[in-house]
Amino acid sequence: MADLQEMGQKAAAVKFVLQKMNTEDKNRGLLAAAERLVERAEVILSANEEDMKAARNHGMNQGLQDRLKLTADRIGDMAEGLRQIAALPDCIGEVMEQFVRPNGLEISKIRVPMGVIGIIYEARPNVTADAFGLCFKTGNAVILKGGSDALESNKAIVNVIREALEECGIPGDVLQLIADTDRKVTIEFMKCKEYVDLLIPRGSGGLIRSVVENSTIPVIETGTGNCHVYVDKDADLDMAAQIIYNAKIQRIGVCNACESLVIHREIREAFLPMLKRALDSHQVELRGDEGVREILPNCIPATEEDYGREYLDYILSLKTVDTVEEAIAHINRYNTKHSECIVTENQETAEQFLNEVDAACVYWNASTRFTDGFEFGFGAEIGISTQKLHARGPMGLKELTSYKYMIRGKGQVRA
Repeated sequence: MADLQEMGQKAAAVKFVLQKMNTEDKNRGLLAAAERLVERAEVILSANEEDMKAARNHGMNQGLQDRLKLTADRIGDMAEGLRQIAALPDCIGEVMEQFVRPNGLEISKIRVPMGVIGIIYEARPNVTADAFGLCFKTGNAVILKGGSDALESNKAIVNVIREALEECGIPGDVLQLIADTDRKVTIEFMKCKEYVDLLIPRGSGGLIRSVVENSTIPVIETGTGNCHVYVDKDADLDMAAQIIYNAKIQRIGVCNACESLVIHREIREAFLPMLKRALDSHQVELRGDEGVREILPNCIPATEEDYGREYLDYILSLKTVDTVEEAIAHINRYNTKHSECIVTENQETAEQFLNEVDAACVYWNASTRFTDGFEFGFGAEIGISTQKLHARGPMGLKELTSYKYMIRGKGQVRA
């Protein structure tokens, strides 16, 4: 693909310009981009409406439409994310470790940019600004491949940001967008190892599997979110209902939304009816096991598939357990290693859950919706890594860097 090769060459060239930029210049570019996003909001919203019309015509579900939709407030949030990134300390050049060997060699471990980062994502136009901001602050050029559903929105956002950068004297090619929607182009992009140093997929399980299976570029997996809330026998039930309501209802189309509940058998009678009343306000469909249906007889029977599914919809699976050990085993079997929560007033039980559940983020008495770079104070995020190598959880600035060793000598040679 000649166009991909040209984009790769531009990115590979401009990364050396980026790596020499000081913090002040990078922050100036970020703030200019933030201001321009707000100034050109109407242009971006007009482009987004084209995408939304197509989505409605194609019957896209509500959760995905919510991910796709932009508003003035959401554009404002994108701009605020860039401002927060500008306000964060610049980690590039950080001395991570420093020591002197017995032979007098002075060895320093220094944080450096990755180089060129590729990001493949679906109908999430806000990712476009977040990805730019984090990559730019860390001295990385970025090539974006957004989903066809958000193409017009992404093009508008990229054009606005590039325009702002170029007015600051910064090469626009630090940010490039692949506009070709052919899947063959996406597969070809996954093989641009000559130019791209790291590839990050954001989206459905199918997208992530495709990238992992086809890419010749090193990949960081940002996984799907089958997130659980376990309501223990020692839980404050009012708190549990509020946490579940927030984790499920606040935004149904996000990876940190609650998709599965685990309920201790002892609190079924007291808790399930009050939970159903809370969720009925949004007509949430409950799919439960026999223990749940003994209390809620109209509940749809849950299947094996339900327990492992990310719905991104007003649907919840429910599982009854007799012990915290059984809850942990169920969650570790079906989760996607994203975000899991226990609601309990028993500290010993909570600590057991926190230590034994295998996930990037594990909560005690708090909504899973906090698994987010903005909420963690990272300014924004490139995604939620569910793997264990290099990065895990919300990926902020430091997760987009590597390091190198600088060795200073005085003529030493090895014997």
